[in-house]
Amino acid sequence: MFISISFTIFALRLFKTKIEMARVCQLTGKKTRRGNNVSHANNKSPRKFYPNLVKKRFFIPEENRWISLKISTSALRTITKVGISAALKEAKNKGIFIEKN
Repeated sequence: MFISISFTIFALRLFKTKIEMARVCQLTGKKTRRGNNVSHANNKSPRKFYPNLVKKRFFIPEENRWISLKISTSALRTITKVGISAALKEAKNKGIFIEKN
């Protein structure tokens, strides 16, 4: 166990890579999409469209605790409008939000 962990750390240092979480909104499920840059001459080259994500902490009064979420700005507007509890409930019903213990 210790050997595999130390090897992983060694490999990360060797290749200088970092492990990042996916660019996915935890409430709406928005994620990176693919498309094309189109030049004036109508040449197309592949590109990615990233969701506008922010990390935000919310207080849930029913559970008397704070949670941290990585959400899109449109989800932030929804939370402002309907409240964090209703937004979490709707995301759980759709199967998007999975609570980490």
